[in-house]
Amino acid sequence: MSAAPDLRMQLIETGRALLRDGLVSGTAGNLSARLPGGALLSPAAHACDALRPEDLVVVDMDGAPREGSRPPSSELALHLACLRRHPEIGAVIHTHPRYATMFAMARRAIPCAMEEFGMQVGGAVPVARFRPAGSEALGAEAARHLGERSAVLMANHGLLTVGRNLAQAHEIAALVERTAQMCWGALALGGIAPLPRRARQRIAEHYRRRRAGAD
Repeated sequence: MSAAPDLRMQLIETGRALLRDGLVSGTAGNLSARLPGGALLSPAAHACDALRPEDLVVVDMDGAPREGSRPPSSELALHLACLRRHPEIGAVIHTHPRYATMFAMARRAIPCAMEEFGMQVGGAVPVARFRPAGSEALGAEAARHLGERSAVLMANHGLLTVGRNLAQAHEIAALVERTAQMCWGALALGGIAPLPRRARQRIAEHYRRRRAGAD
C-alpha cells in the first residue's frame, strides 16, 4: 500500500486552501484520502501550511502504520470510521470554521434553506452527539450521520465533510461555512424561511444521484 506523489500533493494543497479560506488555523483540522485498503492522512500537530509530502502518513483500515515517520492525526479514528462505513467516500476533512462551529457549540443544525446547499450537502447539517475528541466513539457517532449527508457538525467541536475526493470535500466545507454565516445573519433578521416541500424532494433526489456519482 502506497500513496502516489500526486495524491500527496493534492492533500497538501487542500490543507493550504483550508487555511487560506479560514476553515482551519494553526495545527487544528485534519484531512484524509482513501487508498486501496487504507488511507493517507495529515500528521498530528502539524500546521497545514508547513506540510511536506514526507510528513504524510499511510495507515491500513485498522489504523496500523504503513508509511511515514510521524504519528497520524489524533482524529485517526474519526477518519477511518467514515471511510469504513461509507465505501463511496474518497476523502474526509475535519475543520473548525468560525460560523459552523458556533452552530456546533449551540448544538443546532445548519438548516437547508437554499437549493445549492441541499444539492451538494443533502439537506440540513445535523449535529452528532458529543463524544470525546480522538475517540472511537466520536468516529462511530459522526459516521452514522453521513449516509444521506456530506457534512455533520460534532457537538462542541467542529465540522466534518466528505466527498468523492479532496476537492469535493473541501468545496462542501467552504459551502457549509458560508451557509452557516448566512443563516446566522438571517436569524438575526428574524428567522429562516424553509424551502417548499417539492423543492426539498427534488433536492433529495439530485443529491442521491450526485452521491452515487451519476451527476
